[in-house]
Order: sequence, then structure tokens, then C-alpha cells
Amino acid sequence: QAEAIEVYRGYMANRLGATVLSGAINFVSPTGSSQPGVQMSVSGGSFGQINSSAQIGTKKDNVDAFLQFDTTRRDGFRDYNASDRTSLNANVGIALSENVKTRFFLGYTDLGFDVAGPINKDALFANPRQTATGPTVVNGVAINPGPNAVRDKPRRDASQFMIGNRTTATFDAHLIDIALGYTYTDDTFRFPISSGVRATKGGDFTGLVRYAYNPADALLPLFETTAQYSVGSADRDYYLNQSGMTGAQFGSNRLDAQTLSLFAGANVPVWQQWTVSPAISYAYATRDNDDLYTAATRPTIAYNPSRPNVLLPNGAVPTQNNSYARSYSGWNPSLALSYRPDATQTFFIAGSHSFEPPTHDDLIATINGTPNSSPGRPTPPSPALAAAAFATPNLSAQTAVTVEGGWRGRADRFSWDVVTYYSWIDNELLNLRDVTGASLGAINADRTTHFGIELGAGMKFTDRLSGRLAYTYQDFRFVDDPLRGNNRLGGAVPHLIYAQLQLQATDAWMMQGAVRWSPAKVAVDNMNTLYADPYAVVDLRSEYRINKTFRVFGEITNLFDKTYAATTLVVDQARPDQAAFLPGDGRGFYAGIKASF
Repeated sequence: QAEAIEVYRGYMANRLGATVLSGAINFVSPTGSSQPGVQMSVSGGSFGQINSSAQIGTKKDNVDAFLQFDTTRRDGFRDYNASDRTSLNANVGIALSENVKTRFFLGYTDLGFDVAGPINKDALFANPRQTATGPTVVNGVAINPGPNAVRDKPRRDASQFMIGNRTTATFDAHLIDIALGYTYTDDTFRFPISSGVRATKGGDFTGLVRYAYNPADALLPLFETTAQYSVGSADRDYYLNQSGMTGAQFGSNRLDAQTLSLFAGANVPVWQQWTVSPAISYAYATRDNDDLYTAATRPTIAYNPSRPNVLLPNGAVPTQNNSYARSYSGWNPSLALSYRPDATQTFFIAGSHSFEPPTHDDLIATINGTPNSSPGRPTPPSPALAAAAFATPNLSAQTAVTVEGGWRGRADRFSWDVVTYYSWIDNELLNLRDVTGASLGAINADRTTHFGIELGAGMKFTDRLSGRLAYTYQDFRFVDDPLRGNNRLGGAVPHLIYAQLQLQATDAWMMQGAVRWSPAKVAVDNMNTLYADPYAVVDLRSEYRINKTFRVFGEITNLFDKTYAATTLVVDQARPDQAAFLPGDGRGFYAGIKASF
């Protein structure tokens, strides 16, 4: 649904108003000017998947318009894995004068999907399609900890409406950009019983103003400054999940947030092809939560661990107010030096500071639930043994100092992109889970480090045969943590390789093969006791152009039907029999047709 995607790595993210570690992404929308005409596509295949999309773009005089529709439904690879998604996007652009242009945006998305949840490693390789039924009790001891997705039926249903405008004025070397946007979201997430059902309705407004001084002969703006302000509020209600049904309400909050980000930077040519880029940004954020729940107690439910579909007597825990008001602020300087010896190569090195305030999902969490009991009731047959249903940790903002460097270029038939970075992080925000997958709330790690390398390469072997390779290395670690020592952070994939070959067999026929390879085991938990296994998955794709109007395409995913964990839960301390692995799809076959008019 994007015409192009711009990735701003590291310190460059501040140009878009972001101050967080790692970067920012800018999605560039297609328009009636850039994609005129009509396009339609219908496809389908394995696991009950059906896709259809259509778009139309047109332009007349100083006005262009674009409309895009997309719908997808899927039964899913696993037993409880259905999903559907429908989206509609439109934009209208008007050239008010030779120097001033404005564009209005409108979007609506409606989606719903079952959450089959994790299974343990033995179950993954025995039958990756299955859905976990929670822990089982053998001789009074619970084994295979994890959620009971069969009983609790986790699912998410959300709709989102967006409206916005962007106006750009250019006067010689001066550019002024003003953008306004509003998003309204209605989101219901039915978690397993340990978290319950969370219903959130609210809206966010974002405004941005940018000025840049960019002479025609300058590759980058000599000076630019940005001010971005976001403000939003939402009503969030919490209910018990009783066998996949919405039960009694046990919480209600009014969440408000605002973030102001200011940025100023320059790109100053200092000598021949050398450029120095100093910049500074400032961020201020508030996170306010009003507890609107007025009852004296919060209801709880629990199931018999030995008979997990049999309810125990209802319980309740005393209501503890979970309101808070937090504010965060930070300065983020950066300095970069780049060298461009010719039009095909760029070298850079940079140092920067980043600042990331916690979100409401960090600051409030349901806790003290189990796979067979709701929040606040950790020991099911005894309602008297009660605990708090919510945690509101007093978190600090995550900050980091990062050094990075890279080299991008091309020569003849070969292109490359090499980047490496090292970050020293204070107060890294981590959302922890226990062995069952139940939330423990968020914490600030004391000190952590992130070291990474990103390599990209492209090669045109012949006029018809080309290849691409992308490699990512990540070494994310705790630093002398009292509990975790210098362990790797759970969930950080050490190595990831993507390789692709494409053959244009004839002017009309294209064939493509790709490999997604994770060659090293991945720690599931921060204690580094449980790991996901390495895997490699092969995909094949082909497309044939029948004529100027029609194209047909086909695809085989996971050609060798590899059983693997596409991802995992990230927990603090895992058990060998823990349900923490989310299976990837088995072999799939897909085909479709595209039409362009």
C-alpha cells in the first residue's frame, strides 16, 4: 500500500521528529499522479487464503486523486488461526500554485485475527498446527506451562480511521512543510485469562512543521528544523475472559499522552567532498492515567488446574488505585561526518544520543494471573490469597549513546551497503513475562549494550540474472546485571540472512527463488536457558505477463515444508517444557492474476 518506504537509520531519525533508538520509517503514499490508471488483483491459495485489491489513480489539470481498496481473509495454518482484513485508502492532491501544493488523506482499516498462541518445543515438532491447552497437572505438579488458547480463545478485533493533510510550499531554496493528522482507533484484544479482555477506544492528533534551506546544488539541506507534537487520549476498559466470552469488568482507565519533539540540524560542506552534520533535538512527554473504576473490589475467576474447563468459586480482590502522572524530557545531540568521493559512494560516521519515554503499555499492566486464573488471583483454589490486579511501575525513560558508521556504493554491476553500530543503553525498557507467558509488567534494565552489523549487496550477473543478499548480526546484552550477568537479551536474533536470485527468462516470464535463514539458535529468555532452533526456509515465485493488461503469478512458500518457530515469546526465565514457540507456516501454494488498465 506504499509507493516507497524510506528508512532513516540511527541519528537520521531525528529529521522526522523521532528521538528513539534505531531509526524511523516513512511510508510514501501512491498518488493519482505517480500511479494513474486502474489496477486490480485477485489471488488465493493454501490455508484458505483469499486476497483481492483494486486501485484507481487519475489527474486532471492541477488536481489528482487516488483510491485504493484491499481485502484479505485466511483460515490459517494452525487449528485456531483465522484472520481477515479490509482497508480503504484515498488521497487528493491540489496544486494551489506553482510553489504551493496540498494533499488530503483518508484511510480506514478493519481487521480481526485469532491468536493461536505459543506451544512448547516438543509440540512444535510433533504437530505445529496444534493450539496449546495450557498446563497439565501430573501427580500434583503442573507441566507444560503456557496459556490455554483452546479454552480462552485469544483474539484481536480493531478498526482504525485516519484523516490528514500535508501542505508543502517551496520558494527558491526554502521549503516549508505543514502536516496534520488525526487517527481514531477502536481496539478489543481478548488475551488469555491471565490478562483478560482489554477494550480501548481513543484518538490521536499529530501536527508537524518543517523548514529546510536546500539550495539546488546541495545534496542535503544546509539547514533544517522540525517541530512535531502528538496528543492523544483513550478510554480503556478491562474485563474477565471467561472461556472466550467477555465477563465482568474489573478495571477502567482514562489514558492521556502527549509528546513534543523539536529538531534542528545542518549539513555543512567543509572540504571538497566532506560534510559535517551537527544536530540537536529535544523531547518532552507526559503520560497520565486516571483510574475510573469505582467498585470496592475487582472480581476474579479461576479454573480448576486439574480440570481446566471447570470454574472454581468466583473471588474478588480489594481495589487499589492505579492512577499516575509521569513526565519525561531529554536533549539529544548528534554529530556526523560524511565523505562522498564520487556520485556512487558515500562513507559516514556518527555519534548520537537517543531518548525514549515509556508508553502506557509499559506503565500499566495486568499482573498476578495464571493460565487458569484472572489478574489478582495467583493461587486459584484460595480466593483469600489475593494480590494486586495491576502494576504501574515508575519507569525511567530509556536513553542511549550510539556510534555508527557505514559505506554505501555501487560499481558496474555490483552494489553494497554496510553499516555497523554500538549502543550503550541506560534504563532499557523491557516487558517481562513469567514461565506461563503471563505479564510481570515492565522494568528498566540497568545497563545494556546493542552491537550490530547490517550488510546488503546486489549483483547483476547477466542482463537477465540478478541476486540480492541481506545479512543482519545482533549482539544485545545485559551488562553486569545482578540476575542476568552479561547474558544476551531474549528474543534478539543473532544472525539473519536473506538471499534472492531472480531470472528474467524471457521478456514476459520472471522466476525468483529466495532463502530466509536463521543459522544460530535464539535465546527465548533473558536467563539464556531455552533456545529456538536454527532454520532455513526456501520460497519460489514466478510471474508471467500475458499481455499489456494481464499478468499471472504463482508462489510456493516453505518449499521443503520445514517445521520451525517463526518467532517466540520473550520471557525472563524459561522452563524446558514452556509454551514459548510460535510455528511458522508449512508449505503453501498461491496463485493470482493482476490487471492494469
